[in-house]
Amino acid sequence: MKLLFDENLSPKLVRILAAEFPDSSHIENHSMRGASDLTIWEHARVHGCTIVSKDNDFRQRVFLLGPPPTVIWLAIGNAGTQEIATLLRAQVRVIEKFVANADEGLLVLS
Repeated sequence: MKLLFDENLSPKLVRILAAEFPDSSHIENHSMRGASDLTIWEHARVHGCTIVSKDNDFRQRVFLLGPPPTVIWLAIGNAGTQEIATLLRAQVRVIEKFVANADEGLLVLS
């Protein structure tokens, strides 16, 4: 399960969540800091990643274009890195099931 953390999330999440999501990366790892949403979207689609973001644009894009890629939208306001990590850890099974179901394009976590 490859999660791709968006720019609005800390790159530290890759290290913090390595045990739960070992194939994850941050857009920074792909030299995409400051890249357009379309560039990130295409990267995730080509490489089989699920985008994790607090950015509403990806939520809207999955409604317009459909998967792939899939999107996990974190509807959590200004939550910090540790709160985000706690949320994702608590939802590992839900995330695994979501990623395995190719028909669903959006998972909202709050």
